[in-house]
Amino acid sequence: MIELGSQTARDELRSRGSTRGQRARVRRRHPNHSLVKIHRSYTVKEVARLLGVHTNTVHQWIKVGLQIIENTYPKLIQGQDLRRFLQVRRDRKKCPCKAGQMYCFRCRASKALAGGMLDYRFRTDSVVNAIGICRDCDCMMYRCVKVTELDQFREKSDTTFPQAPRRLSEIDQPSVNSDLGGDV
Repeated sequence: MIELGSQTARDELRSRGSTRGQRARVRRRHPNHSLVKIHRSYTVKEVARLLGVHTNTVHQWIKVGLQIIENTYPKLIQGQDLRRFLQVRRDRKKCPCKAGQMYCFRCRASKALAGGMLDYRFRTDSVVNAIGICRDCDCMMYRCVKVTELDQFREKSDTTFPQAPRRLSEIDQPSVNSDLGGDV
């Protein structure tokens, strides 16, 4: 990360084409379609600057199927078409999980749990972090689940709910770091 006041930050801003006082736009892997105004036309450079991608990326999108306004130079892209194109690209890559499955980042697919075992940790009163192991690659898988949806996992897995004791006096064997000395 570059400090804003340093000489290297100024050099970085100049190399990206930013003028004094402007921050350089961060390049994003997944362009945010909500930044696009639907009642506006954009040039290729404007799209690249707005979404934080390279102009070659926008030209590649045009080759793949992004519609442009015909017989115009520079190439103009309708905001409505650009937003629809980006939404379709994002929705096509989504992989919804079925009941009792979790998404494995290593396998890049929704997978069943190894041994049907699943642990839970409460984030809030209504949301739980579900933790399991992928049966194919033995990688840890995580998923946020609403408490009302826990029954889907309970039917297909052996669940455990780790619960901490409410008071220190409820602990049978005190921790090594405690000064209770066995007087519980």
